[in-house]
Amino acid sequence: MTRSALPAQALLVVDVQKAGVTGDRAVPGAAGLLERTADLLTRARRSGALVVHLQNDGAPGTGDEPHSPGWALHLPVEAGPTECVIRKTRDDGFAGTPLGALLAGAGVESVAVCGVMSEMCVQATARTALALGYRVVLPHDAHATQDIPAAPGISAAVPAAVVSRVAAWAISGDAEVTARASDVTFAAPRPRAVAPPRGRVSS
Repeated sequence: MTRSALPAQALLVVDVQKAGVTGDRAVPGAAGLLERTADLLTRARRSGALVVHLQNDGAPGTGDEPHSPGWALHLPVEAGPTECVIRKTRDDGFAGTPLGALLAGAGVESVAVCGVMSEMCVQATARTALALGYRVVLPHDAHATQDIPAAPGISAAVPAAVVSRVAAWAISGDAEVTARASDVTFAAPRPRAVAPPRGRVSS
């Protein structure tokens, strides 16, 4: 893990919704995760970087079912020409959404990714960003997940911290995995103007 040498031009905040970061079902260390994510948001906004909040639309009866209390984004959104919310229905934030068009239209070449869950939506979104040719920065202490329960005959329980580390390791050959969110820097993309994308985007 090293300090990111170049600034990221966009921050993708993945599924930081109340179902995953509050209450009995919150990821371990949720308070610290929220603090570091809020700091990333503050610095990304200050630099003029593009900020995209990804919001998962879960299936009926799940904690993130649309318009349920757990579906709401936990951190405030400062909607404007360089910040928006994109709703999704799959782990990959690019799948069936206007995220790719938004980044391309804004002139973004590098993204920082944070949020939940490490081995699911965070990793899937980071992998597609890499496949599309974006430089990806993944701050180790700004993504999190749940413990994996024991499976008889397969393995003992796997702590969440181990799951997050493995998720990052699986893409570390291509992504820049930094030790701390504070190691990530930001800069505005060029051109700075962001045209409103078509699709399920809300402000």
